[in-house]
Amino acid sequence: MSLPILHLHGTPYDQGRQHGAALRDRIEHNLAVYFDRFEHEGRVARPEVLARAQSYRETIADHSRDYFDGLRGVADGSGCDLLELIALNVRYEILYYQFGVNAMADGCTAFAIMPDRTANGHLIIGQNWDWIPQVQGAILHTVEADGLETIAFTEAGIVGGKIGLNSAGLGLAINGITSTDDDWSRLSKPFHVRCYEIMRSRNFDAAARIVTGTQRACSTNFLIAQAPDRIVNIEAAPDNVHVLDCEDGCVVHTNHFVDPAGAGIVEPPSTRRPYSYHRRSRMRALLTARGTHTISELQAYLCDHQEYPYSICRHEDPAGPAAEQYRTITAVLMDLHERRIWLSDGTPCVSEFEELRLDAEKPLVGDRSGNHGGRVGSIER
Repeated sequence: MSLPILHLHGTPYDQGRQHGAALRDRIEHNLAVYFDRFEHEGRVARPEVLARAQSYRETIADHSRDYFDGLRGVADGSGCDLLELIALNVRYEILYYQFGVNAMADGCTAFAIMPDRTANGHLIIGQNWDWIPQVQGAILHTVEADGLETIAFTEAGIVGGKIGLNSAGLGLAINGITSTDDDWSRLSKPFHVRCYEIMRSRNFDAAARIVTGTQRACSTNFLIAQAPDRIVNIEAAPDNVHVLDCEDGCVVHTNHFVDPAGAGIVEPPSTRRPYSYHRRSRMRALLTARGTHTISELQAYLCDHQEYPYSICRHEDPAGPAAEQYRTITAVLMDLHERRIWLSDGTPCVSEFEELRLDAEKPLVGDRSGNHGGRVGSIER
């Protein structure tokens, strides 16, 4: 796998420092990519980005000292400016607020499927994460002080991970959504801090409360599941939430509120929203077309090209502006019973899924020093 795999341990600051040292080049690259996107797509100039980051500095520290300590560690390990890294870690609030203003966001297809609809009888959750093609990611394996372990995909420089599972059998997938109430200046607990805390939750209900317990600055969809059979999909607008239940043994979410009127929100106009409608209906059709599904079949669904390039497996649109291109950066599938995760490095139609596994019966293999040459558990092609 060409995605670097980091084995992180120690305090949050220690883990951040290991992250920063191992991914220095990738972090510098992502900072350059995002500051360019902030200006040319989000239409927010660098001084304003840094001013917004400064506003969030104390907010992050107040809501999660562990996350802030991780950020300090990334800064010290990479040699990058802390304020720039804060901007990177609140890039969701910065960009998605601007997407609501400029009506440009789309991408990502997430789903979960109940054990009675899978061939192996296990709870499965997964998604395609569609985003800026130039962004560089990594896989983080963490060992927390209480022994909880996580495996998650992240963007280099963003603390903790946003899509993944933990050794308590809890998994997380996410989608960006927008409403007219979104406002970065609310200074609520940021999106990536919530992901960090969810990934470190042992309890399903506690994980859901991380989303619902406090108001938000910008809208986000959180798909949380825990073995053996619990799933919740939370469409979280700044002031209210809307929960979607499983239908026909599955739940699918893309980049729109499924029932905005029922959720009590208004979505900003977007010419791209029909692509989101299609991806949701297409994935639901694939998941409900037969009784049960194998892992390989679910992986194939993430490669689907109906309505290409705005398909489940997303590709750049050659007719679109260069500064507004998106594609599938990673496809992720998780078996929450067996604590297995399959990831692709790039669009899954051309990049093989590789497997990482938390195995309670034997120690993890690989270097836990923070170097990224090691592997987590067993990896199978």
